[in-house]
Amino acid sequence: MTVTLVHTAPPSTVELLTGVLLGSGHRREHGFWQRLISTEPFRRPAGGTPEERLALAYERLRVINRSLDSGARLAADLRALAALHEWVAPADPALATVAGIHYNLFLGSLLDHDPVGGRDLSDHLSMRRIGTFLCTEVAHGNDAAALETTATYDRSRDGFVLHTPHAGAQKFMPNTGPAGGPKSGLVAARLLDDGTDHGVRLFLVPLTDDERPLPGVRVRPLPARMGSPVDHCLTSFDGLFVGRDALLGSYDGDHGQQRDPAGMRAERRRHFLTSIGRVIPGRILMSACAVGSARAALAVAVRYGGHRTITGSRGSGPVPVNAHRTHHGPLASALATVFAMSLLHRRALDRWELRTEDDRREAEQLVSITKAWITWQARGVIVQSRERCGAQALLENNGMSDLVTGVEGAVTAEGDNIALYAKAAGELLVTARPAPDAGLHAPGPGDLTDPYFLHGLLVAIEDIWFTRAGERALRSPDSDRLARWNAASGPALRGVEAHAYRQAAEAYAQARAALPRGAARDRLAELELLFAVEWVARNSGDLLAAGLLDADQVEALPELTEGLIAAVAAHAPELVEAFALPRELLADWPIAGPGYADAYDDPDAPWHAASAGAVREGAV
Repeated sequence: MTVTLVHTAPPSTVELLTGVLLGSGHRREHGFWQRLISTEPFRRPAGGTPEERLALAYERLRVINRSLDSGARLAADLRALAALHEWVAPADPALATVAGIHYNLFLGSLLDHDPVGGRDLSDHLSMRRIGTFLCTEVAHGNDAAALETTATYDRSRDGFVLHTPHAGAQKFMPNTGPAGGPKSGLVAARLLDDGTDHGVRLFLVPLTDDERPLPGVRVRPLPARMGSPVDHCLTSFDGLFVGRDALLGSYDGDHGQQRDPAGMRAERRRHFLTSIGRVIPGRILMSACAVGSARAALAVAVRYGGHRTITGSRGSGPVPVNAHRTHHGPLASALATVFAMSLLHRRALDRWELRTEDDRREAEQLVSITKAWITWQARGVIVQSRERCGAQALLENNGMSDLVTGVEGAVTAEGDNIALYAKAAGELLVTARPAPDAGLHAPGPGDLTDPYFLHGLLVAIEDIWFTRAGERALRSPDSDRLARWNAASGPALRGVEAHAYRQAAEAYAQARAALPRGAARDRLAELELLFAVEWVARNSGDLLAAGLLDADQVEALPELTEGLIAAVAAHAPELVEAFALPRELLADWPIAGPGYADAYDDPDAPWHAASAGAVREGAV
């Protein structure tokens, strides 16, 4: 027998770091979407009106749908959905928006409520009708449980009558405009039967045809929003009748029986949480959008800083702007943050996928905190990257402006960030937290380059803020719950932020431990230390006051930070190469390449005539 040995080269530093960012199965999980956005339908068009760009987003949505073996399978696979958003968001933020609505909120909710085969979804799976989701109202956003659209049971016709009682009950911002073709929606409405409120339920409702809203449905466009165009509208209902089968889930009718008030309240809450069940996965998708967009913006900024040159001091030759600490310093910090964002995103996704009924609340809490922290961090990274690219990045053709405005939508979508932090703060205030490490109080100062010591400081920062919040709450009267919350909320929100930093630091430590010794592990360790040290520096006053740092350590923090920034900046091109952005995507943004000035060339300019003349003279 002849055995042929195939020598497989060990993965490179860049490949190992890509695995850190995207997960060990990234070729299987992400490769399809990377290849798809590299194809011609996803190339950035020159110019175009907002209407044309919106039409293109829906056209691309159909390209995605045709590339799938099953839209239902995608809707049921949160990892695939997250990967889609990670790659589509930087290419076309509007596409990410409508894809998330159709596949997650619409199809996902349908599949969660009714088993496959229980309802004919062929129009939606083929995209003969695009799906949308109508929950929030003009007067009800984060308090959607109080929404006022009604669905009154009509016993004689065995169906429901949808009604919008006033202006504040209009559905706010669903993509129900004419762009993209006929639409159906899942409408969240309060089910009323003989005057009894049975809670918020979802109803599958055809909304528009090829040209206009269907009878009983009113659709009015909202003013243009900042960022990529989406057909956000006000949508209301005027006595629209839908059959019993429009209701997702079951309803047996009231039959006039007496119900226990506490039981009715519990039933209403259960129905509402079921109706918005896809909002939690939606938060993971918002994190994915933000992570992908931040990586793209930062990669462009690092590349541009490498080929944009300025004259050196005292008449020396030109140097890249990245050579200056004032330029590469913020980008090095952003690199540490983006790696942390990516790692925390995967940590939250894994945690949600592995949840049980016993720990669902903790998993949901981590997803919500992660969404808020990541989208806020992404905003900072994207704005910093935009600034480092100067006026060039203000132009639409360079792609950055779409990312700057696009992340604002992620901050608000699927739960406003402050509301998510506030809910988590209330939970964490009364939840047992990791105790500060006893080793922090050991004789002698700890080592600020020791990840274990730094982790103990991060735990302590979280504990300091929540302890402060609890003490402030206790000083307020028990009878005034709002006053107690107002007293505690400031430091409690800082505690949630600290909790997110700790979670991200723990994800860093796990990723570093999983790498083999070598350059990739060294690069990740430098990023990990920079991320932790900068957070410790921001909280050094509290740590000093608590006796967890001494004066010499606090004074050492700036010098340590500078050394780490220099170490990270030295490898910035390699680190952004690990983002694995397709070259076709980068080619859409002129400032990402060394020939960016060619995008502004004038073919009829006199310098071309002079150049052509010189060529002719040389030929003679």
